[in-house]
Amino acid sequence: MKNRRFIFIDPPYERIAPGYEFVKHVTNGVPALGLLHLAAEVREHGYEPSIIESDIFGLSEEEVARQVIEADPQYVGITLFTVGVWGAAAIARRIKAARPDTTVIVGGPHISSMGPETMQRFPEFDLAVVGEGERVLMELLRAVEGGTALSAVRGIIYRDGDEVRKTLGNAVNKSLDDLPMPAWDLLPEFPHRYKPAIYDFPRGPVASIAASRGCPFHCKFCDTSTFGASVRAYSPAKVFGMMKHLRETYGVRHVMFVDDLFLASRERTLELCRLIIEDGLKMTWCCAARVDTVKPDLLALMKKAGCWEISFGLETGSDELLKSMDKVASVAKSEQALKWTHEAGIRSKGLFMLGYPGENAETIALTKAFVKRIPMTIMNLSKFTPYPGSPIYREIYGTNIRDDHWQKMNGMNFVWSPPGISVEELDREFQRILMSFYLRPSVAHHYTLHSIRHPGHVLRALKFLAGYFKAKLVSLLTGRRGLLVRENEVHLDPLPARKAPEPEPETAGAR
Repeated sequence: MKNRRFIFIDPPYERIAPGYEFVKHVTNGVPALGLLHLAAEVREHGYEPSIIESDIFGLSEEEVARQVIEADPQYVGITLFTVGVWGAAAIARRIKAARPDTTVIVGGPHISSMGPETMQRFPEFDLAVVGEGERVLMELLRAVEGGTALSAVRGIIYRDGDEVRKTLGNAVNKSLDDLPMPAWDLLPEFPHRYKPAIYDFPRGPVASIAASRGCPFHCKFCDTSTFGASVRAYSPAKVFGMMKHLRETYGVRHVMFVDDLFLASRERTLELCRLIIEDGLKMTWCCAARVDTVKPDLLALMKKAGCWEISFGLETGSDELLKSMDKVASVAKSEQALKWTHEAGIRSKGLFMLGYPGENAETIALTKAFVKRIPMTIMNLSKFTPYPGSPIYREIYGTNIRDDHWQKMNGMNFVWSPPGISVEELDREFQRILMSFYLRPSVAHHYTLHSIRHPGHVLRALKFLAGYFKAKLVSLLTGRRGLLVRENEVHLDPLPARKAPEPEPETAGAR
């Protein structure tokens, strides 16, 4: 095949809830790491990959499609999150209309959880890769170009006439060290154009690394269908090599580890810290951990090795809600972990959600009190979203499949609310919880010092504050009493919770 061009697309999608547009100034703008891995893999096999990061460069669906049509690749790969499916389909539709011979392949979390249904709904997508993509994608390309039966390729969804068929899943890749390094060199203006959320790093440039894949826990709000429950990791030496490459080649000063559970292995973390300390590598980094995986001795070594911040999935101040989420944690354990982290000199980032089933005035009050007393440095409060593929999605809707709210599933919209609480009240509580935390004198003092030391954050913060006060003023002047969410754009699902049906057995070639 003469045309070896392969374009990977992170499509544009709405990250911000209506009424909260000002948040765009402070949100995350890092590249899709999965596409960097896939691009590196196909390049190893003779293809000519490129990457389009739509949101980071402010590209519309039309602009993305135009770039692809002009480049005329043989393959287009699009990563799908639930919120971005419609935009991705619009891009694919334009590409197929202009270049019908282009093969559009989709993958990502949405495909791993709702693949066959998505392929049935959107004929613009030719093929889909389920789960981890590197190995499956190469097997798929060999089958397409060799003319062999697609039914023999594990881990894909394909079309057989008018039928959509799904093959058996592929075995997970247990040897991550064999994978090529992510193709950071394919990102335009890397690393300076790609910035994480405000105050989530000391100083840039910043890059992200996934040191491991998979999570052994089963929190009911999580969709683990992409990487599964088996934790697999790069060796500490490989991770250290990637960090050093980023520092020496691109001048990266801070690394964000985006693993589901960076501290899944204490020994692996200790070894990585020792490598960093022995080399004298001048980088800061942050990671995610469960509250039961940190201990004072480990935290002390992590701090010495440059650990700047740890994100903890705290979720709520209610032990009752934590149990209903199947979180193997308690409020007391969370407080202890944050106390140890604070004493080690590492920032703590608390990840919370509001509106989970069972949320009520009492649980909200417990969360408010919890937020005020813990030594937390930064807070991320999301609006509960029942993501397809998660156990709670099936509990709420009684099925694996509902697409009413795909375009709103970004954690910034209340697409469901517990009985007895309106979306409007949840939105007011959302604002109150955030304000109660960020108006704490100790927190305000911290961010004042942080801004003085790292002034690059200040401009983004000012734009955010200006947008916030403007939105509040508009809300008051239009009679919405400070409510930011736009009521006419909120859609609640009226269906009551009911027991999920038994899953259908998966067979080779069909589902």
